[in-house]
Amino acid sequence: MKILLSVLLFVSFLFASVDINNANQKEFSSLKGVGDKKASDIIAFRKANGCFKSIDDLVKVKGIGKKTLEKNRENLTLGQCLN
Repeated sequence: MKILLSVLLFVSFLFASVDINNANQKEFSSLKGVGDKKASDIIAFRKANGCFKSIDDLVKVKGIGKKTLEKNRENLTLGQCLN
């Protein structure tokens, strides 16, 4: 039972969605091709420009290109702006 629970938690982490309007640095860093620097750049962009209106708006962040966006698109969500 413990092993099954561990596997389920691991799988859920792999497919966890990241809400780009409310995610923190750790959540952004979990995305493919996004390290700590890019994660903090995304958050800084969001603070300076307001919440994203579309997932495609992520490419407006310096260092986030179309390839990075497409690698992660299925794991991204656009939640209600809480900031």
